[in-house]
Amino acid sequence: MTNAPSPNGPFNRNPGGRFVYGNPGGPGNPHAAQVARLRAALLAAVSEQDMTAIIARLVQLAKDGDVRAIKELLDRTLGRPVEADLLERLSALEARAAQSGLSR
Repeated sequence: MTNAPSPNGPFNRNPGGRFVYGNPGGPGNPHAAQVARLRAALLAAVSEQDMTAIIARLVQLAKDGDVRAIKELLDRTLGRPVEADLLERLSALEARAAQSGLSR
């Protein structure tokens, strides 16, 4: 039995399994152009002063005890708790691996 990928002629791959020159590729993201236009329009409509005012309002709402504002502010500044926990666990796992000689 061989481990070489099949040529897949109709799929424009060479005997090594890589795409050949001139391969048209996939369809891509059909919404990317529209999202780019919408993002550009949003960026053009919102100034730095607007963002500063919005952030100041979010901070004030959080200070006033608005739980949703507190959560949003903490998520945006410190990251979501799940992500932070995952990074802590990953660091601990890497430290254990280094101590046992399993690291690279």
